[in-house]
Amino acid sequence: MEQNFVNFNKVGIIGCGFVGAASAFSLMQSGLFTEMVLIDSDQARAEGEALDISHGIPFAKPMEIYAGNYDDLKDAGLIIITAGANQKPGETRLDLVKKNIAIFKSIIPEITKRDFKGILLIVANPVDILTSVALKLSGYAPNRVLGSGTVLDTARLKYNLGQHLNVDSRSVHAFIIGEHGDSEIAAWSCANVSGIKLDKFCEMRGHFNHQEATRKIAEDVKNSAYEIIARKKATYYGIAMSVKRICEAIVRDEKSILPISAQMNGEYGISGVALSLPAIVNSQGVETHVPLQLNEEEVSALKKSADTLKKILEENQI
Repeated sequence: MEQNFVNFNKVGIIGCGFVGAASAFSLMQSGLFTEMVLIDSDQARAEGEALDISHGIPFAKPMEIYAGNYDDLKDAGLIIITAGANQKPGETRLDLVKKNIAIFKSIIPEITKRDFKGILLIVANPVDILTSVALKLSGYAPNRVLGSGTVLDTARLKYNLGQHLNVDSRSVHAFIIGEHGDSEIAAWSCANVSGIKLDKFCEMRGHFNHQEATRKIAEDVKNSAYEIIARKKATYYGIAMSVKRICEAIVRDEKSILPISAQMNGEYGISGVALSLPAIVNSQGVETHVPLQLNEEEVSALKKSADTLKKILEENQI
């Protein structure tokens, strides 16, 4: 990507539902951008969100926020796509496939026909499937199309571990990998707390039943969205913070390692599907995946997760 064609001070958000609006609010507070375009099939909704969020600018940093159209996205450095059907109580993310693939088939061509040169960040669910769909429909280089992946799941894992161990969650280093969904994997074999192996740190804090504790924490992380949706019908604050974190890595060219969803090219024997693994994220998007020292059981589970996603792609002729 040639950076002189794009404006990394400008971001577009397509979809002004709960996730899109929360992401816009988070990005307004971040000071990362000076211009934000909101697009929604309901123009009045986009206008209302732009106006409401703009009223917070006196407490943040100057920027222009407005409801626009696809023409306004041409020179944006980043386009964030949150548009799609919501996950209802009892639904899995994969249940949303057909509805949201159809929505993407209307959105992506509108972006490509305007010769957009920036980076696409996919947030709508099922995010791994839709990242693959966006990559195919756009024809963009794989580094320019990434999904929010398991950035949120990983944050949930760190939070739960921090609570379990009574330690700052920012000192916990662990990843959820694979699908952002029911086949996700907690990569326990390489988890640590400030360089101390997880089991050893647990024992330092008086926890010895490692197998039961890690199983429960992984299940709690996997079921977090279901628990929240059952109580308040949607999740949006955690993912909004995840979107902000990914945008920071791109706009600031941080070369941060984040478990985003990106096309697999033979890593762990997996190809032809997007799923989440730690990757270096910079101003070009995805620089490269970072290999984890996974055990055999984790590699097997990762391949199974990939197969689950591949089957969905094949069924939908993607």
